[in-house]
Amino acid sequence: MQENVSTARVALKYGIITAVVVIVYSTILNLAGLGQNQGATSVAFLFLLGGLIWAMRDFREQNGGFMSYGQGLGIGALLSAIVGLLGSTFMLFYIQFIDNTIFQQSLDRAREDMERRGMDDAQIEQAMEISEKFMSPGAVFLIGVLSYLILGFIISLIVAAVMRRNKPVFE
Repeated sequence: MQENVSTARVALKYGIITAVVVIVYSTILNLAGLGQNQGATSVAFLFLLGGLIWAMRDFREQNGGFMSYGQGLGIGALLSAIVGLLGSTFMLFYIQFIDNTIFQQSLDRAREDMERRGMDDAQIEQAMEISEKFMSPGAVFLIGVLSYLILGFIISLIVAAVMRRNKPVFE
């Protein structure tokens, strides 16, 4: 058993690995024209789940087979924050320098959806004004980070509860 296994070190290692996987997947989706497909983009959260399980399992193995609920939750929250920060930073870079038509494609798709639902022109224009405010680079970054952080924390609550193994008190 190693001395003082760091939850932060494990979270950083697996956070970076998970972020790279999510970034590669997102790039492939964008290049294939599926970047706006909700089902395909939701798969990235499965990669987050895999990263959380992998990180907690590694920490537990390095810690003599033990991991408290708090340690697992800490690993999960930090890993999710790292994935959110790196993934959102890359998305900003991608939108600014590689494909700056993503915002317009999203707005066009939203307009088509509203027209299909039978909304009148005034409602569509009002909704488009609101949508444009959320399509700014800062908003996209913030929403990306918060999405990964909140969903990662919720997933971590469950994964840490399943994977925890407390040390016996009288050992």
